[in-house]
Amino acid sequence: MNIITLPVGELATNCYILHQNGRDDALVIDPGAESQRILAALNGKRVAAVLLTHGHFDHTGALPAFSDAPIYIHRMDSVMLEDNHYSFGSMAGDEKQRPQATDFLEEGQKLSLAGIDLEVLHTPGHSRGSVCLKVGEDLFTGDTLFDGDYGRTDLPGGSAEQMRASLRRLLTLTGCRFYPGHGPGNIIR
Repeated sequence: MNIITLPVGELATNCYILHQNGRDDALVIDPGAESQRILAALNGKRVAAVLLTHGHFDHTGALPAFSDAPIYIHRMDSVMLEDNHYSFGSMAGDEKQRPQATDFLEEGQKLSLAGIDLEVLHTPGHSRGSVCLKVGEDLFTGDTLFDGDYGRTDLPGGSAEQMRASLRRLLTLTGCRFYPGHGPGNIIR
């Protein structure tokens, strides 16, 4: 599997493009901003699905460019696509409408999209509907786990208690390479 990492927008949110050699489709994780840059990085590949680790505005800003593709998010964060107040976009001056989710991610769900098998881990704490996406030994953590840090829990829907439980769970995945929502990734040790 090929992984393209694109830090996008003012908050340098990591957008990930995943694709298999020999296929004309790809997955997009967290298209936060700069839709033209993401489209250029796709290099003509069709977007088989957009997967959102959570619904905050900095992870969904380029979503309108991919409204023809299935959009996956955890049900608990879907309200963030409906109302910029809940995604904190209105606080940052981002009033763009987002397309609605077509599919909902659930704990333990296994999906096969664009020739890529993935598993959903519900990891609340940063938001009620935060998820991590496990693809083999790769883990896309959104704002749950950063290199040497974790996502904030002080926004509405955040929970320090839930974050501790989610982090304890992720730290059992020793040897997985994680790809966070911001900054560089690392290996869980």
